[in-house]
Amino acid sequence: MAGLVTGHGGGDTATMVIQAETDLYGPVKGFLESLGYEVKGEIGSVDVLGFRAGDDAPLVVELKTGFSLTLLQQAVARQSVTDLVYVAVPRWRGKPGWRAFKGNLGLCRRLGLGVMSVRADGTVEVHADPGPFQPRKSPRKQAALRAEFAARAGDPTQGGTRGQVMTAYRQDAQRLRDHLAQAGPCRGAEVARATGVGRATAMMAANHYGWFERVARGVYGLSAAGQAVAVETAAEVTAEVTVEVTVEATSEPPQPKVKTAGA
Repeated sequence: MAGLVTGHGGGDTATMVIQAETDLYGPVKGFLESLGYEVKGEIGSVDVLGFRAGDDAPLVVELKTGFSLTLLQQAVARQSVTDLVYVAVPRWRGKPGWRAFKGNLGLCRRLGLGVMSVRADGTVEVHADPGPFQPRKSPRKQAALRAEFAARAGDPTQGGTRGQVMTAYRQDAQRLRDHLAQAGPCRGAEVARATGVGRATAMMAANHYGWFERVARGVYGLSAAGQAVAVETAAEVTAEVTVEVTVEATSEPPQPKVKTAGA
């Protein structure tokens, strides 16, 4: 499938303010005409339609002032007309804009869509051409997911949670914290044996959560923050146990059924 070449859209070379889809039309049309296309706007449901001598299939461009689900739905619908479907949006601004654009660019590639951006000076840049997409698998990422799945005890975090996630690393750190809260400062090897966390020394040295402190060479104890969390956790556990015991004590045992005469 023939791709396009980055170039100038042929619009006004002065700086434009892109506020509407029609502001994108002139630069995109000029760019396609420079590549030999005859271009017209709003043919049927298509924003931009181009034909070029010698090409069997037309080229379609959907214009929007920003990426949206509607834009992607429209572009995918146009694939019933031709494989040469592009979306065109204003060029991003700043690093946050680039990160958002990059994510949408990857999505468009997966959908088989081409992507153009239009600068304020009318320059049209092609970032991707339409075509089948074959995602590259990452054995490293898959292995990391598999390792976290196997290491995490139980299923402590519901899917869709926003904020703190109970990872296997945090679970191990909690085991170390709870052990030190009971046993006091210990050598790393002792903590590893007692908790079953082989990387205990490295974790306490890294002190990712601020719970640990080195009190001597190879010996670690709880920091003030770690002690506070340990006390808070112990209080929560005690409260839960108290509630369970109270509920059981106040629950009335089932009353035996009394049979009456003649029943």
